[in-house]
Amino acid sequence: MEINLENLKEELKNNANPERAKNLSWFFKTGKGEYGEGDQFLGITVPRLREISKKYQDLELKDLQKLLDSKIHEYRLSALMILRFQYGKAETKTKEKIVKFYLKNTKKINNWDLVDLSCHYILGNWLLDKDRKILYQLANSKNLWEKRIAIISTFAFIREKQFSDTLKISEILLNDRYDLIHKAVGWALREVGKKNKETEINFLDKYYKAMPRTMLRYAIEKFSDKERKFYLSKQ
Repeated sequence: MEINLENLKEELKNNANPERAKNLSWFFKTGKGEYGEGDQFLGITVPRLREISKKYQDLELKDLQKLLDSKIHEYRLSALMILRFQYGKAETKTKEKIVKFYLKNTKKINNWDLVDLSCHYILGNWLLDKDRKILYQLANSKNLWEKRIAIISTFAFIREKQFSDTLKISEILLNDRYDLIHKAVGWALREVGKKNKETEINFLDKYYKAMPRTMLRYAIEKFSDKERKFYLSKQ
């Protein structure tokens, strides 16, 4: 089969599951006024989507742009998976091009799985040895997904035991109005704790009383029962 955009779309449509698509539409909150309003699903599992996308990893950015411009969720996720594959094997100049393309399309990366399956592998990885001011611009955005990209991208730093930016961005997002940001920040703090529990505890002791309950619950999920009760009862 020839590797081109139309064949990728056809293969994705051939793997559609209407019943699963219906469930995903509910799960990803696509109703009017919800965070995923207007998103359309084919109903493809992530492992199968990754498998298909890998075959088309040599598509050009212009084709990936067409996928990202689509209302079909799996088209956008496939584009992001292909970007991950391309980034992983690219030389520095091409990696920079991919990162610029990614940043140009942040508003198309508009559901939590699209963010979580892409940003720290691409943007976070790129910023490991570079100035990270772009993450602070995203963290201060009015766009939900750009804020989530900001915090989740720091997972690349956490893996390298670099915690400073995660903590600073968590502080910026501490009083954010979106539940999806509360969960993301709590998750990031939990990951910090896995690497260095003392660092997480120092942050919690300073801010836990001001944290949204969901953020705190996510952050202390791996703590002992005694520790969890302490933080939750004192909030």
